[in-house]
Amino acid sequence: MSRINFVREPNLAIYQDSNKRELLRKIVIFKDLSPKLLGVIEQRIQVLELRKGERIISEDEVAKGVYLVQSGSLKLTKEDENGNEIIVCVKQKGDIFAEACLFTQKEEYYLATATMLETGTLFFLDKLDLEKEISQHPELAMQMISYMSDALRDMTSQLRDTALLDVYAKTVRTLERVGRKFNQDGKRWGIEIPLTVQEFATIVGTTRESVSRVFSRLKKEEMIEIRSRKIIILDTCKFCTLMQRDY
Repeated sequence: MSRINFVREPNLAIYQDSNKRELLRKIVIFKDLSPKLLGVIEQRIQVLELRKGERIISEDEVAKGVYLVQSGSLKLTKEDENGNEIIVCVKQKGDIFAEACLFTQKEEYYLATATMLETGTLFFLDKLDLEKEISQHPELAMQMISYMSDALRDMTSQLRDTALLDVYAKTVRTLERVGRKFNQDGKRWGIEIPLTVQEFATIVGTTRESVSRVFSRLKKEEMIEIRSRKIIILDTCKFCTLMQRDY
């Protein structure tokens, strides 16, 4: 996979000044900010256009700032002791990543590798710039705290599922959760998740073979299809009845 360092090579970033404010409103921590504060943030961001497969940051690289997803999607991954890729989470429109580097007393490193799953647009905010604005503007600090609290609750829920549920239940729960991230428009039909079965299995925390068995059952029940390296939830309403039936 290709990797481009946009921070060191700013000429590769595409600036869209006329659209920045409109785009910023789509990021969860900025959507309720005052026009004045939004204007300040607008002056500090870099707008980056990335293609599917491009790597944004690498695990253990010195952290220079925070990224926000305006469109497209990406995966955050770590490597196990054998060099196998494990997907920690998937980020979608409106999400933030690399925020763990903020307000540390020592040089911080990125905790995971980020790679685009789909072509899209990211915003980059320098670590020191964002820390300054958070310190000076309580409304931005509250939005950031709220976002990180929600993320912590989601992580706790995932850990609970991993510890307590069997493979079938974990797979269905993960499919519902990830499917929701890729269905922000509230569609009913044909929700596409741009992950292979192997990639999805690493999110569930089990083997590809175990997930494949669950998927075979779900395909027979006409809940999902596997096409072109994508997992497709055919009907979200029907899938919800499956959730209610099994849990």
